Amino acid sequence: MNRLKEIREDNDLYQKDIAELIHIDQSNYSKYELEKINIPIEILHKLADYYNTSIDYLLYRTDVRKPYPKSILK
Repeated sequence: MNRLKEIREDNDLYQKDIAELIHIDQSNYSKYELEKINIPIEILHKLADYYNTSIDYLLYRTDVRKPYPKSILK
């Protein structure tokens, strides 16, 4: 199963809910979940922030759902 679909369903959301959140058509969001088109980095940032996880988790680069700690730049 696609991780985007998995995390969306874990949060009891519909595709149209997430599409509205990131200001795109539901049909485009569906294509992200079906891996028919690549997800722009700006959208990945929004989704990771919304789900409180990392982009790496969304892209299956890690199975750790927790977001990375924010680094403090001095």
